[in-house]
Amino acid sequence: MKIRVQKQIIESILINLQPFLEKKDASQITSHILFKTENGSCIIKATDSEIGLEIVTKNITIDSEGSFTAHGKKFLDIIRILKDEEITLELLDNVLNIKQQHSKFKLPTFNTNSFPNFPDTENKPQISLDSLSLIQNLKKISPAIDTNNPKFELNGALINIKSNSTDLVGTDTRRLAIASIEGSNAKELSLIVPKKAILEIQKLFLDKIDIYFDETNLIISNNTYYFYTKLINGKFPDYQRIIPTSTKYKIVLPKKEMLEAIKMITTISQEIKMSLLHDSIIFNSLSADNVEAKTELEIKTGLEYKFDISFNSKYILDFISQIDKNEFIMEFNEPSLPFIVKDDHFITIIMPIII
Repeated sequence: MKIRVQKQIIESILINLQPFLEKKDASQITSHILFKTENGSCIIKATDSEIGLEIVTKNITIDSEGSFTAHGKKFLDIIRILKDEEITLELLDNVLNIKQQHSKFKLPTFNTNSFPNFPDTENKPQISLDSLSLIQNLKKISPAIDTNNPKFELNGALINIKSNSTDLVGTDTRRLAIASIEGSNAKELSLIVPKKAILEIQKLFLDKIDIYFDETNLIISNNTYYFYTKLINGKFPDYQRIIPTSTKYKIVLPKKEMLEAIKMITTISQEIKMSLLHDSIIFNSLSADNVEAKTELEIKTGLEYKFDISFNSKYILDFISQIDKNEFIMEFNEPSLPFIVKDDHFITIIMPIII
């Protein structure tokens, strides 16, 4: 096999495939990237057996057909140090030769027949969600998804497809984020997608996509990418039981001013006490030492009595970073109970810090 490609093209492809490689064991074929030619196109794949990506491109010149594998990280390291010119990749005696002008590198290869197969979409049901809306709302909840929870189901996002709407849900046990997409669905189902997959989906897909699933896999594809991830097998917590059925207090808060005030306090402490008064809000740092930060906003809350809520600032900042409007709603009951921040079809329920 022999192919030629511009550095920028091959470098971009290899960068996109890095998150899909086995990082710990270089002796595994899953630490390699597979290249093969088919019908005038070049197909490039990477997978760690839990998540995988296939890229199809015609921007590579094929001099002779074939296939090869190469260690993904070493391959990228070599490409990065070459000049912004054409690079030749040739398989000779089961060794990949990488050439550019007077420079030459060699990488060992594996038998391409040993490369893991990707799941296919044949006979798999398709999800008919609006793809752009799905991606935008996954972005909203992704900061709330846990990363290393012993309950594996919490390390992913729940996609709960109901008859008249779809809820996307993430939680790290201290907060619960829910984004809802309105629209009727022919079939009700629930899938738990790993956080790693959620983050890659946001990077790769920006427009129309096709989504397929079975009991173990979720597959997303468009004209360029074919992505799959294994689903998390588990039962997601009943998130609807956590949503307060009613709240005593409701106030409208300005996004920009709240963002500035909270960020000012975080220079000293991530944990903040917010005192809600009738015509102002006072923010104080909760720090263990004698360092203190304090700021005040003139806002008419309409509250008759002073109300203190302490919280981790990151949770509200994550929420604010995902909303477009200039205002958002805050609802609450007692200082020791979870409170809600919401914007249209996106809400985050936050556990307060009990002082």
